[in-house]
Amino acid sequence: MDSAVITDTKTSMKAIFSDFKQLTKVGLSLSVVFSSVAGYLLAIDVINYFTLFLLALGGFFMVGASNAFNQIIEKDTDAIMKRTQNRPLPTSRMSVKIALTIAILFTVSGIAILYSINPKTALFGAISIFLYTSVYTPLKSVTPLAVFVGAIPGAIPFMLGWVAATNQFGIEAGFLFMIQFFWQFPHFWAIGWLQYEEYKKAGFNMLPMNTKDKGAVKQIIFYTVIMILVSIVPVLKLSGAFYIHPITAIIVALLGIYMLYFGVKLHRSEENKDARKLMLSSILYITLVPIIYVVDKFLH
Repeated sequence: MDSAVITDTKTSMKAIFSDFKQLTKVGLSLSVVFSSVAGYLLAIDVINYFTLFLLALGGFFMVGASNAFNQIIEKDTDAIMKRTQNRPLPTSRMSVKIALTIAILFTVSGIAILYSINPKTALFGAISIFLYTSVYTPLKSVTPLAVFVGAIPGAIPFMLGWVAATNQFGIEAGFLFMIQFFWQFPHFWAIGWLQYEEYKKAGFNMLPMNTKDKGAVKQIIFYTVIMILVSIVPVLKLSGAFYIHPITAIIVALLGIYMLYFGVKLHRSEENKDARKLMLSSILYITLVPIIYVVDKFLH
């Protein structure tokens, strides 16, 4: 076989794989899997590695499906924005038919795998895909309230792990849900601030009241404070079996205050650089807090 043909085949396979990764947003999907796994570890005493594997795989398919459906729906608006115009669908590197096939396969596989853990886990997985695809995505061009709706599927993964481990949605899962729910407002509004002009071009309303001003940052600060409070409530033993030590609560609070610091800075400066720092500190928060909780649990 001609080496040029082999090279071309390798290149095209690489391009196909790269497009597939972009369509399903592999990086984001893995971060969601990470929080599901953390939720699972918080709930169990003895790790069932097969269940953990099924949860990770099912969760990955679930988020991949949501992202693929989202990009099919937003193909035309993605073409307008710099950040998204090079995605596989706006550039026609991938057809809608192929994207739809991937999205449907991922949905069916994800829900089936989660169902094999227990029906409740599958139900929450299905709700997540439905809300993200059928409610959040269309609402983005209608109202800033889209962020509230989008925060629901975005907050499901953390508690999904708990439900997978215990087969019940109780106060513990509720708290895990609330932590990730309130976290999303400062996180998404920081992105909304940075991408304001781009979103406006595409007709998306992503900031509260759709204005880039101090009022928007006041909302960011308000939700960051609520997020911090909800994150440390488990120290009071008000959240069922989900409990943290005082030292853990202090560490979690400090991480939240670090985020709050950039929120306050953004309120003063209204500059993109502070919005970017807020966004990065929010990613640090949602990465470290589940790890801190899990470490705390296993040190009990």
